[in-house]
Amino acid sequence: MAQILIVEDEPGIASFITKGLRAAGHQATAVATGHEALAHASTDGYDLMVLDIGLPDVDGFEVLRRVRGQGSVMPVIILTARSSVDDTVAGLEGGADDYVPKPFRFEELLARIRLRLRTEPSGEHTTVLAHGTLSLDLHTRRASVEGREVELSAREFALLETFLRHPGQVLSREQLLSRVWGYDFDPGSNVVDVYVRYLRRKVGAERVSTVRGMGYRLAGG
Repeated sequence: MAQILIVEDEPGIASFITKGLRAAGHQATAVATGHEALAHASTDGYDLMVLDIGLPDVDGFEVLRRVRGQGSVMPVIILTARSSVDDTVAGLEGGADDYVPKPFRFEELLARIRLRLRTEPSGEHTTVLAHGTLSLDLHTRRASVEGREVELSAREFALLETFLRHPGQVLSREQLLSRVWGYDFDPGSNVVDVYVRYLRRKVGAERVSTVRGMGYRLAGG
């Protein structure tokens, strides 16, 4: 379990990340300003910081500069709507360890966090997820069913990754929406049902079961 500081001034996004991290077993504290971020970071009680650039008082780049100026080696993942190459370079050269553009899906952010925290056994992060004869290589972005490679779209890949991280667990449509489509999802959308149908056609209908009134789960092997 890690102590993670979230610096984000949009309440909806801050809540989305906080709830997701706590569900993943971490302790998360959210603050909305650069000054609060600097005050919390100076306590040296955090294992990682998720830092938004567009803060209302002190620019996120300046927060990063000051944190590094204090000698902190805490991993920092920049989270921002700015996606230009210049901003990316500025963040990384300023001492950030990673850069996640908005909009994002929670599983991607969590994977980046796990990588920086090195929480996997022997200090390595998982690159292949498998359940029975179904496998997904996160590094090469390839999926296989009974040894046969199948082509998946980006959303299909993300949906299958989510199922493989929670084998046998019933996942509601709302959970799948937030994990695969991100914090700005439309709770009334039927996009989950549509993509589950797509996924079933490619990996086998029997592998993704419908749990009436609750959601879907990865079944069998």
